[in-house]
Order: sequence, then structure tokens, then C-alpha cells
Amino acid sequence: MGGNMKIGALIVAAGRGERAGNPDDGPKQYRLVGGSPVLTWTLDAFASHALIGPIAVVIHADDHAFFDKAQSRFAPSTSFITVDGGKERQQSVLLGLEALAQCNLTHVLIHDGVRPFANGELIDRVINTLSAGATGVLPALPVTDTLKRTTSDKLVEETVARAGLFSAQTPQGFAYGAIRDAHRQAAGQSLVTFTDDCSIAEWAGMAVSLVEGDQDNIKLTTARDIAMADEKLTRLNGGLNELPDVRTGSGYDVHALVDGDAVILCGHTIPHDQALSGHSDADVALHALTDALLGTCGQGDIGDHFPPSDPQWRGADSRLFLAHAVELVRSLGGTIMNADITLICEAPKIGPHRAAMRQILSDLLAIDLQRCSVKATTNEKIGFIGRGEGIAAIATATVVYQENAHD
Repeated sequence: MGGNMKIGALIVAAGRGERAGNPDDGPKQYRLVGGSPVLTWTLDAFASHALIGPIAVVIHADDHAFFDKAQSRFAPSTSFITVDGGKERQQSVLLGLEALAQCNLTHVLIHDGVRPFANGELIDRVINTLSAGATGVLPALPVTDTLKRTTSDKLVEETVARAGLFSAQTPQGFAYGAIRDAHRQAAGQSLVTFTDDCSIAEWAGMAVSLVEGDQDNIKLTTARDIAMADEKLTRLNGGLNELPDVRTGSGYDVHALVDGDAVILCGHTIPHDQALSGHSDADVALHALTDALLGTCGQGDIGDHFPPSDPQWRGADSRLFLAHAVELVRSLGGTIMNADITLICEAPKIGPHRAAMRQILSDLLAIDLQRCSVKATTNEKIGFIGRGEGIAAIATATVVYQENAHD
């Protein structure tokens, strides 16, 4: 299957979905079903297919932020060609086809972005028929319902024979050059109505072959369709999207000890014959915890937010850094559940100060004292820590985020 074919995909996702319920919920192709945007499921069917090469996605000019979130779930190696769509689907498809012109395709599959249930077997059927020489391929299902034609005042006029009638689906497959040229010609036909890409192919004189569609390959049109898709995908995924979004971040920091009279750890000052050296107050514990919290939401590290090259942070209280991370986590829908810090040092002794440190953490994080842990260990006289040249800290933070709070 495939042979010397170079097959691309064009996903049409520029619509506004007026029948999909509350417009405040956003365009239907970005509504969440089974824990992911509709379009993410659609893209995955093609991105995961071995014979599909470049994928162009036509989106609304206002939807780039939505699309960025939808594609963020793919590996960095997966890239999509994005194209701003036109006012009508036909215009959007042509824009997408033109965007694929530099990809040297032999064939292209054109698919509705709001059909998230397309599967490999369906795609294979379309590709197999193209491989056999077809210039156009339409997946379709025979009409099984009785059809009626009505008058303008909704009176039944006649029963329409359903023999030979099929309901069209996507992906519709074509020889790339032929369908692009057909779309170019159709762009100037204001008096002809085209309801799908096969109708343009038929108008242009291209032969279109029928293959079996898929009962599950529905187009999500209404709010009910979206709700049913959500239920189905949740069930297929074993309810994974119902699991809490629990994330764990880790942080590590180390600072050298120099001559001084105290060290600051977990925001608590401990009298000592040395001090920690650093651009700020060098509180390794709070620095490590700040990084752990930032790690739960992919927001870089403490140096990204408070560069040591910036003089305004010279001698700064590290509680300011932790407060910033806490606020950022909460702004992204996170609830801090636990903080665990391990201090590694030969001296000073941490035990007598542990209660005070835990209380400071409880206050700064606004969580129960039992959710704040401070531990200490030595380095058994090994290495720079063992020689009393520095103190290190390892921190772990657990945060529960509201479902898809910042996807």
C-alpha cells in the first residue's frame, strides 16, 4: 500500500460551529472530549498514520491560541502547517491546498476537523483505492432511514427512494494536482453550490470512487454530539481524564559557605559561624522549593524569573521568590498539597530549628503544617558539603491542578 505515493493531509478546522451550544465555550473543534480538544483527536488519527506525510491545518485567524494548545499535546517532532482560513469552507480548502504546493504531494486526504473518530482502517481504505488508480475517493455509508421530501410549508410531498443513496464522510482522497486545479476553477463559480470536496471533483469531471465509511466517524455538529463524543472517548480511555491532575516538581540548589554569623534556611535565621554566599540571601531551601513549584507548571526555574544578573535582587529575601511561584501556580489553577525539603549539611544542626522552618513554610504556602516537611542529613564528611564548604537542598512539591486549567 502506498507505493511511490507521497500523501499529505488537509484538516479543515476554521469553522465557528454556530449549532454547537454556548458560544462562550469556544469553537467546537477546541471543546474538550475525553480530556483533549476535539481537534487533537482528529490530528492524532493522521499524525499517527505511517503513510501520511505533511499535515496542513486550516484554522480561523482568531484561533491561533486555541490551536497552539491543541497541538501542544504532540511530540516536538510533530509539526503542522497552519493556514488562516477563508469565509467559507471552500475557500479554506483551497488555501490549505495551496499551502501544500511545496510538499511535492501525489495525493491528499481532506478531512473535517470535527470528525475525531476517523481511524486507521478508514484511512487505509481511502489510500488503497487511490493506490489502485482512483483520482477521487469518497468514504460513505448507505442511507438507511426513510427519506421524505416536503413542501415549503412542511407537508410531506413524497417518499424518496433510498436505493443508491449514500451519506458522505471524510477523509476524501484525491490526486493532489487534480483536486487543487478543480478547486482553483471552482473558486470563480458563484452560481454553483458545492457542499464537499467530492462535489467539486464531480463538477470538474473527476471520477470519484466509493469506499465503505465508518459508523463511528460522525461529524460533531451540536452540543449533544459533543457530549456524546466526550462520553465515548472517556469510556475508551478508561476514564483517564477523570483522574485528578496531580503533578510533582523537584528542585535542587547549593550555595557556598563563607565567613559570617548566620545562615538563612527556609526563611529562618540560624546563628552560625558561617554564612551562605549568594546574590540574594542564598536560602538554598526556598530556592529549591521555588524551582519545585515552577516545575509543576512548566514555568522554567528561579533564574528565569529572578536573574542573578539583575541588581534589584541583590540580598533579596528569598521568601519573595517563593511567594511569586506560589502566586503563579495558583493563577494557573493549582492547589499546593505538599512541600518536602531535605537539607544536606554538616552544620549547623537543623533539628532544633525544624519546627520554626515548617511553620514558615506553612504560612508562605498557606497549607496545613502537616503538609510541610523539613528533613536534614549530612554528607558523611564526603565532598565539599562534607568538608563544610557549602549547603545543598532538595525539594519536592505536589500540586493538584484543575482539569486542563492551563492547557
